[in-house]
Amino acid sequence: MTTEELSAKERLVAVSAALLRRHGYHGVGLNDILAAAKVPKGSLYHHFPGGKSDLAMAAADAAGKEMVRIIDDSFQTAGSVEDGITTICHKIAKLFDIFDRADGCPVTSVLFDAPENTEFREKAKQIFDTWIGTTRDYVVEMGMDPDRATDLAEHLLVLLEGAWIMARARQSSDMIRSIPARLFR
Repeated sequence: MTTEELSAKERLVAVSAALLRRHGYHGVGLNDILAAAKVPKGSLYHHFPGGKSDLAMAAADAAGKEMVRIIDDSFQTAGSVEDGITTICHKIAKLFDIFDRADGCPVTSVLFDAPENTEFREKAKQIFDTWIGTTRDYVVEMGMDPDRATDLAEHLLVLLEGAWIMARARQSSDMIRSIPARLFR
């Protein structure tokens, strides 16, 4: 489905996510978003009464849900914890390659560019906790002790965030693909 085939609300979220990933919260104006989404200002405030702040939250939520979908897809067919995590890393590396390689993490670049905004920090915490919890639950289902599974899920998130930064610096997704080898040595 192309951006033009999406509803006005979906276009606003998709375009906001892309622009915010690239330029950060303070680097994107509402006029930039409206022009790229090809929607009138009234449509923006109809769907997102809080304006850019609401859009940023919606963009981060969409990225969070996409990551949960990736985790679900990766573990549902995995034969082991290592297989599931390897699949996650390869899917995230593919996303990095699809995005412009200068783009930041779809959550941190959207929500951490406004550090004074406690609502943004809380949303980021909620999203990350969901990713960790979802991963932990699959790992526990596969037989790992819950405390160890939580440590592994948190470690994976830390590695993914750091690897994304390194991938941006090197302009290569290889660092993201290397996570399983580093995690399971």
